Amino acid sequence: MNLRQDEVVDDIACRPVQPHELPAVAELRWRWVEELYGTPDTTLDEFVPRFVAWARQTDSSHRCMVMVRDNVVIGIAWLAIMQRVPHPRAFERMSGDVQCTYVVPDERDRGLGGELIEAVLAWARDLGLERVTVHSSDRAVSAYSRHGFKVCPRLLQAEVGQGRAG
Repeated sequence: MNLRQDEVVDDIACRPVQPHELPAVAELRWRWVEELYGTPDTTLDEFVPRFVAWARQTDSSHRCMVMVRDNVVIGIAWLAIMQRVPHPRAFERMSGDVQCTYVVPDERDRGLGGELIEAVLAWARDLGLERVTVHSSDRAVSAYSRHGFKVCPRLLQAEVGQGRAG
């Protein structure tokens, strides 16, 4: 089942989020945090409007792919897009980072997360991004690996924040 953007298979569509779906996306993000870390400090009712406002303000740098069945959002994946420093051979350079990929528990282990990953990678190719990175959960490493992500010894990170938000 290789879904591409806007393709529908088995009544499931994988496509860029529509503005009216942002509250459902916010709820899935809240549920993801609750599932991994326990009840968030912010209530769902407090989080949703703040998240929707954030998503609208950052839509040029953070784009959301949704997986929808019968008008219900069942999965999300974000593509954060950033400009890179110009190079003499390529002045316009962009990279991406896959963030917050989540499929509702009842829909897992059927390859839908992989379909979201493929859709985000296709989107990145369409946007002309040079590379796409991901900071994966342990559970999802194999899914990202199956879709072309590789460990890169040159990609390093330093934890500089006070807390781990996920």
